[in-house]
Amino acid sequence: MSISAYDLSIPTFQRGFAVLSKLLDKAEALAEEKKFKPEVLVNARLAPDMLSLAGQIQRLSDTAKGAAARLTGTEAPSFPDDEVTLADLRARIDKTTAYLASLPESAYAGAEERDVVLKTRQQEVHFTGKDYLLTYAIPNFYFHLTTAYAILRHNGVAVGKLDFLGRT
Repeated sequence: MSISAYDLSIPTFQRGFAVLSKLLDKAEALAEEKKFKPEVLVNARLAPDMLSLAGQIQRLSDTAKGAAARLTGTEAPSFPDDEVTLADLRARIDKTTAYLASLPESAYAGAEERDVVLKTRQQEVHFTGKDYLLTYAIPNFYFHLTTAYAILRHNGVAVGKLDFLGRT
């Protein structure tokens, strides 16, 4: 059985954003129930040197749209990192998933062998599309999704493993 880069990436990213949206529903419900401003959660973080919930969602967005663009040889849209409310974060999720949906599956033809170059502050890292997706993009996506989940859980949002898995 062969699985394409499209099959590995786009449904994975779309499902992750759907799970995240449900987690944000629970976050809003907690804020309403406990009568606090939801922006407290937007700025929450697990440790002082880690990104806030907003930062985690921004990186999720950047990872997904960057992967789609690199795998299709196209340019990803640029979104400013200016979200300050849960509604702003939902809008970013919506823009990201709309972008992912805008690229046809046929655009991923040959993506597994495409040369992908990541430019970091220190160097350029070269991958095949397959290696980029499996060893960088998907793990990075799940790191930020897991951290967003953990921030919400740490701050009292009633979420569990089944919420993360999206089976509820």
